[in-house]
Amino acid sequence: MKTSSQTRIAAMTSKGWWGTDTLHGLLAKAVASSPNKIAVADQPNREELTGSTPRRLTYVELDQASDRLAQQLLSNGVTADDILIVQLPNITELVVTYHAASKIGAILSPIPVQFARHELSTIATVLDSKLFITTSHFKGQPLATEALNNGATVFCFGEEPPTGAIPLSIDNAVHCEMLNNYRAEHADVIDDANRIITICWTSGTTGTPKGVPRSHNMWLATVKAEIGPCDYQPGDNFLNPFPLVNMAAVGGFLFPCVLMAGSLFLHHPLEPNIYLQQLQDEQINFTIAPPTLLNLLAKSEDMWNQFDFSALRRVGSGSAPLAPWMIEIFSKKYGKEVTNFYGSNEGICLLSNVETAADPEQRALMFPRLGYEHLPWKTDANTFTKTKVVDLTTGEEITEAGHKGELLIAGPTIFDAYFTRPGQPAVNADAFTEDGFYRTGDLVEICGDPAYYYKIVGRCKDVINRGGMKISPVEIDLLLESMETLQDVAVCAYPDERLGERICACVVPKADVAPPSLEDICAHLNKAGIAKFKLPERIEIFERLPRNAMGKVLRYQLVEQVSV
Repeated sequence: MKTSSQTRIAAMTSKGWWGTDTLHGLLAKAVASSPNKIAVADQPNREELTGSTPRRLTYVELDQASDRLAQQLLSNGVTADDILIVQLPNITELVVTYHAASKIGAILSPIPVQFARHELSTIATVLDSKLFITTSHFKGQPLATEALNNGATVFCFGEEPPTGAIPLSIDNAVHCEMLNNYRAEHADVIDDANRIITICWTSGTTGTPKGVPRSHNMWLATVKAEIGPCDYQPGDNFLNPFPLVNMAAVGGFLFPCVLMAGSLFLHHPLEPNIYLQQLQDEQINFTIAPPTLLNLLAKSEDMWNQFDFSALRRVGSGSAPLAPWMIEIFSKKYGKEVTNFYGSNEGICLLSNVETAADPEQRALMFPRLGYEHLPWKTDANTFTKTKVVDLTTGEEITEAGHKGELLIAGPTIFDAYFTRPGQPAVNADAFTEDGFYRTGDLVEICGDPAYYYKIVGRCKDVINRGGMKISPVEIDLLLESMETLQDVAVCAYPDERLGERICACVVPKADVAPPSLEDICAHLNKAGIAKFKLPERIEIFERLPRNAMGKVLRYQLVEQVSV
């Protein structure tokens, strides 16, 4: 599958922004240069999560394991451009699956382990795919059984796969003659770096998850934007605590690690003590951590001093505004610089580091105004990224500081269009401007003296950001509308110190009916099969919801009222 036009491919290639490297091609280079270096390793408590022993694979072993898996997929009818929905925790098998899919030209669509029946059904319908890779269970959750109940053809890692699932193993010796022949016959497809390798998922305000197809070249352009600000070095040790399903982990760890022939150490869900022990024991050079953990460490010098973090050069963070005092403590007390990330599956990649924003106040809240001709920093990202801000009402470009508008962005990291099949609802009508800029939906203002920066001040739309997980409120609204006791309902965000935002259900009960409790609301959503992280954690009773003349709920007014 290709989504980029030949015109775009030619333009990006001629400028050197896109090339010929693929994920499996980078693996082959790493095998040649560092065959016995650890390529990927599980977290030490894997057995508690999946019931299986932690693995450590060298680059040779990763190459062999992905060959075996690719052969198994081929022998079960999976070929180039087939879409594999993958629901796996952060275990070595997930990394092997990425490389195996790349080797046969299949497309991997990773989804969080928190997703349940409702999300699985929606995504499978959009993709028109019934091919599913998962594991028998994770933390007691029967992932494979849930997928089978959704009518999928399920490939299953782990012991005791449920009846009807096709067992997968990266250990069993298999003959790879079919794989070798297939790769030789279809090299023009498999080795094309402009073909799609992933379809990651985002939730917009339409209530339907949107798939974001990304090619090898789009991912590698993202890595080019990160190398300088993150100070990646050949052979680095990376510790990834984020699920390998989106920009933060795929763009921030999977691709950079193999490009650098580094070692990828996996972690998730976040267990601070285990995470810190891994940082020390694996001599990690680069990691990303949520702001809450960095704040905790900044406040707990005794905790920091329990460990030896001498190998650590840089720490990344993001998904919520960073605390300037935390950045200052890490720099002055601990000797570690924090890089602030702002990214999305669509390809937004803004980074603020000590070189571009030495002042912690700036680095915590501002990002370089990429593409601005007067920027003093000569980075790859500034060379190939274009950005601008437009007025929300007029669409006119804003060039002066102090005025809020929507951030638009273009460049080799940006995707082409949301995934859609013929006959499915249009999802791309407002995604791009006529001159090819992606509409980020984020509200920013130009700032700084000189005006070298953007400050993210909010969102143009209503997506709720709960601990880095983006949640569409409309999706939850639609499910709650079927409650018989409700006359009207909408959910909104309310601020939370730990997660950034949580979900509040704003309800108007029917007359002469007892208002529902929070437990009633959650029971209704659980019955619909929605993911647990999307459940409201608060309920507020209203006489009526604020709506505009068109009947659209004014969600920002709800936020204001429940945040008092």
